Amino acid sequence: MNMEKEMTAPESPVGAGAEQSNPLNTTIIPENEADCNSLDDFFAEQQRKLLLSMNLGYLPTVTMNELYEQVYTHKPPIIDGLLYPGTYLFVGAPKLGKSFFMAQLAYHVSTGTPLWEYPVRQGTVLYLALEDDYRRLQERLYRMFGTEGTDKLFFSVSAHQLDNGLDKQLSGFIGEHPDTSLIIIDTLQKVREVGGDSYSYANDYDIIAKLKCFSDTHGICLLLVHHTRKQQADDKFDMISGTNGLLGAADGAFILHKEKRTANAAVLEISGRDQQDQKLYLVRDPVKLSWNLERAETELWKEPPEPLLEHIARFITSDNPSWQGTPTELVQRLGTDMPANALTYKLNVNAGRLYNEHHISYGSKRTHNGRQVWLHYEPERVGP
Repeated sequence: MNMEKEMTAPESPVGAGAEQSNPLNTTIIPENEADCNSLDDFFAEQQRKLLLSMNLGYLPTVTMNELYEQVYTHKPPIIDGLLYPGTYLFVGAPKLGKSFFMAQLAYHVSTGTPLWEYPVRQGTVLYLALEDDYRRLQERLYRMFGTEGTDKLFFSVSAHQLDNGLDKQLSGFIGEHPDTSLIIIDTLQKVREVGGDSYSYANDYDIIAKLKCFSDTHGICLLLVHHTRKQQADDKFDMISGTNGLLGAADGAFILHKEKRTANAAVLEISGRDQQDQKLYLVRDPVKLSWNLERAETELWKEPPEPLLEHIARFITSDNPSWQGTPTELVQRLGTDMPANALTYKLNVNAGRLYNEHHISYGSKRTHNGRQVWLHYEPERVGP
């Protein structure tokens, strides 16, 4: 077996949305050519781990340094500060306006139009409106958006259940539309498996875990519309119908609720792994029936500037879109006194941020002459 071929990273530049490394693929960053001799030790160690992995009693582990040596896949937000790749619940009482909200999200993502004050990255959207028919969808969309249509928003009013081919249907759609970023399933109940154990914690967790595996594999956002229970709770997220297994497996949830059903005002509470908790106060347009943002209870936290990324963004631009070399050469190019391996670690950890904030993809590969890193500028893809 050609071990070097097996362990070498892909040749092409890696963007934020592409697979960049295997988490078990450790890295040695030689400071000079003499250190390249350690590559033989590296490949021997990889072979040892491969043999150990064949033992059922072996527990695969990675060290902290090995974690820092990887460039993991990062996907940009669908809607900055609001919606991210992953699997999310969108929960509210029946007939509260959830489907209108879903149509609004779908339209804004498919057209790249900012939603309120939140920037949106355009992508193809699939909306499974499983409690509607096409006539009702037509009337709803016309009322909300008039004749301003889009070819990037697709609808279906029927789909298989999760245990009966839904994943194949969704995979087929993504195969035809590789720029798909958002799939809305309205409602979760329409696609979940039928069984006597439907409402156990384990079953609820398993359902969302299967959908999360799908969204993570394809790097998209799955938004699952669901209902609240009738019982009130101090924590609105405890009102999600079913067990805590649903929220436990999901990446986050949106809870839409009103103080009075007849009122146009509503509150949207958001909690998730990739964004801070938020509470948004919304008002529904009585004519278009779309939702408008009145105010946010908390201001979104922003990461402080990272000087290293800012420095890279000053020389990797549309006029000078690419650079490739060793970590030591990059240190010299930046004029910093940071050790080469520390710089590489920092870029590995911040590769997603470098892409999201500056549209620069970063990657690396191992050769007999040492480690090579590359930087590549990609045009911004926010908006229509």
